[in-house]
Amino acid sequence: MRRTRPRHARLVAAGVAVSASLLALGSLPAQAAAKPGPVSIQLLNVSDWHGQLDPVTPTATATLAAVPTGGAPALAAYFAADRAANPNTLTLTAGDAVGATPPVSAFFEDTPTVQAMRLMRFDADTLGNHNFDAGLARLQRQIDLARSEDPTVPGKRFRYLSANLKNVDDNLDHVDKMRIFTVGGVKVAVIGLTNPEAPGLVFPGNFGTITITDPVVAANKQRLAARKAGAQVVVGLIHAGIEGVNAQGQAFGPLVQFATNVTGFDVILGDHTDFQYSETINGALVTENRSKGVTYSKVNLSVDRKRGVLAKSVTFVQPVVSGVTPDQTVADLVAGYRTQLAPILSTQLGSATRAVPRSDSCGRNDGRLCESLVGDIATDALRLRYGTDFAITNAGGLRADLTCPAVDSATDFCPAFTPPPFTITRGQVLGVLPFGNVATTTTVSGAELKTFLENGVSVMPGANGKFPQVSGLCFTYDISAAAGSRVTSVVRQAADGTCTGPAVDLTAASSYTIASNDFMANGGDGYPNVIGRSVTRELLDQVLADHVVAASPLAPSIQGRIVCTTSGAVACPVVTAP
Repeated sequence: MRRTRPRHARLVAAGVAVSASLLALGSLPAQAAAKPGPVSIQLLNVSDWHGQLDPVTPTATATLAAVPTGGAPALAAYFAADRAANPNTLTLTAGDAVGATPPVSAFFEDTPTVQAMRLMRFDADTLGNHNFDAGLARLQRQIDLARSEDPTVPGKRFRYLSANLKNVDDNLDHVDKMRIFTVGGVKVAVIGLTNPEAPGLVFPGNFGTITITDPVVAANKQRLAARKAGAQVVVGLIHAGIEGVNAQGQAFGPLVQFATNVTGFDVILGDHTDFQYSETINGALVTENRSKGVTYSKVNLSVDRKRGVLAKSVTFVQPVVSGVTPDQTVADLVAGYRTQLAPILSTQLGSATRAVPRSDSCGRNDGRLCESLVGDIATDALRLRYGTDFAITNAGGLRADLTCPAVDSATDFCPAFTPPPFTITRGQVLGVLPFGNVATTTTVSGAELKTFLENGVSVMPGANGKFPQVSGLCFTYDISAAAGSRVTSVVRQAADGTCTGPAVDLTAASSYTIASNDFMANGGDGYPNVIGRSVTRELLDQVLADHVVAASPLAPSIQGRIVCTTSGAVACPVVTAP
């Protein structure tokens, strides 16, 4: 016999079920309203920072004001404000935050820069060529400091990333290919990449047994791994940049080439060439900033957790010092190191009748397109010191203005003065030549001399650190001719410095002496490797310092030592300064 519940029990049970259903139905609108919307993610990025712990004053342009800009204390304050506006933030840079740094960092093996980066709350950096300037042992110490969890080390630990270094684990510890960060509940993969030509840009042996593989292949491989691991956003950090703009207004250089050949990236952050740039290539937002913190970028992403990136944009910021209250902790860090150096680097060596900037006569800030005053003086110092026929140095080795700024700054090693003349201190000389390179003298044939000059202009119109600054000779080249066949004439400088001397014999039958530096003599920047028959001399900075003392007041002028012509469609850089 089937047993049934009493009618009232069945009604009560039914009522409970109905009530539960009504409650469930009533909750649906609330659940729909609570469905998470897109996440706003912010990427803060500086390019080619080079330990610029103190502010700089950029040349005024249509987009830049000629006012004190950047420096670690001000950047730290800007970054903090940006994070307060959007806590879903990663702070990134793509190599060369260390190396070729001002004395306040270089004197202390760039420890101040890494400490400042921790306090500025960087999340990741990659390895550019200058990270290897002082060899693997120093680089390892910097990596260890960056990732240290020692509670006595202030700031936030950050990672070094590079996916295209072969044998890296045999030479360095704790360099990752990529890192996946969880930002606002979204997985963001950051993949680091080193510039392929980096070993040729540092002293031979500084890479140990590390070799560099194709960044495109490595990037695509890591992007697949990142997506498989659930990354909804993929960011590339590559130490490659824009070299220039062609006659059609299109930017060119390794950064564009890389972005054109990789797939599946949402953002690619470039570096290396002091060029502000943004463009969408293959669906990726590709950017680069002006170097040394003159600008930084804020990339904003709208990300759906299932569909990925919905929208992306970039804003470039000039971090004007007066626009914020600089971070006091970072300021105190830098001031402590500066105080230790002041007695040495504030020593006045001499003066010049005019400002001697790093920029060249074509207005290129890093002096890599045309003759420059600092290039003329540095090479004159070498040639006169050793009595050679000629001198040549790579523009990439000249890193700062030789003269003190006319507007006094409390953060430099210069006195207050009213020009002219313009003061030159030991600190300024070391800023120009921060690498500790040694002078060399070598006997070469005329044909070898031509090879040196051809190498120096081989990538024009692209700006490159191999661009030559010269003394004792003047040369003309055809920018439209094939690389290796561009130098059309070379003459000696006359006694008065003008380019009116006799022609230089560029055949193998002739012989000349040249003064240079040990980086170039070892084949750096693609120059002929002549170190086996070169004589090493003194530190470059000492040679320049002694020249300043002996020749002051310096009265340099652009003399036409390097003249560009064109026989085709490629235009020469425009000379803008006398």
